[in-house]
Amino acid sequence: MKTLVLLRHGASLWDEENRLSGWTDVPLSERGRREAVLAGRLLRDAGPEFRVAFTSVLSRAIETAAIVLREMGLSWIPLLKDWRLNARHEGMLQGMNRAQAAESFGAEQLQRWQRSYDESPPPLPPGDARRCDADPRYVALEPWQLPATESFADVSARLRRCWEEAMAPVLRHRGLLLVVAHDSCLRALLALVRHRRPTAPVPELPPGQPMVLEFDDDLHLRRCTKLANEVLRA
Repeated sequence: MKTLVLLRHGASLWDEENRLSGWTDVPLSERGRREAVLAGRLLRDAGPEFRVAFTSVLSRAIETAAIVLREMGLSWIPLLKDWRLNARHEGMLQGMNRAQAAESFGAEQLQRWQRSYDESPPPLPPGDARRCDADPRYVALEPWQLPATESFADVSARLRRCWEEAMAPVLRHRGLLLVVAHDSCLRALLALVRHRRPTAPVPELPPGQPMVLEFDDDLHLRRCTKLANEVLRA
């Protein structure tokens, strides 16, 4: 049996201001740190002995993972950072308060960008200070790999590559893996391993609530459980 634990990062400072973060590097809020502590204690009591963990290259996920592992007494294990686990890029919406975005673009259009599978917000134009072209985190990437906006379909495509090339091999070898990341990429990963239609809606994962996925040795999903004892159909 192979076990994958998914955890959404705790609340960030921009979450508390109802602002859209995307690839902007926003730190955790105090509430987010408390959520991470509680998640770490939940996992500690559940007993998994992780030997490796994955996260994105954004501070709110990295900090959440560090707090969780500290609470579990596992700060020493490798924490592998992969840009493909970043949140969905929000394009021109990045940094905007949701109410401000609804006023600027219309509530109906904002809803389509946020909930549709293949619609993306307007891209950030060249030279926009919110672009990450010069960010040292992405210096090894080709220009075409750096998004200026993304749809959920784009997120799903990069998550598939991350799963196949990085996470699945570790899970096969180690048998136990923790992934701490963002709601959009975790929903894409969950849809992938549950073999759901790409356009099928996947509910949001609450911050700080671990989800435990159990696979057979061929990585076919057998059971999906929240630590709050709510069992989901695989």
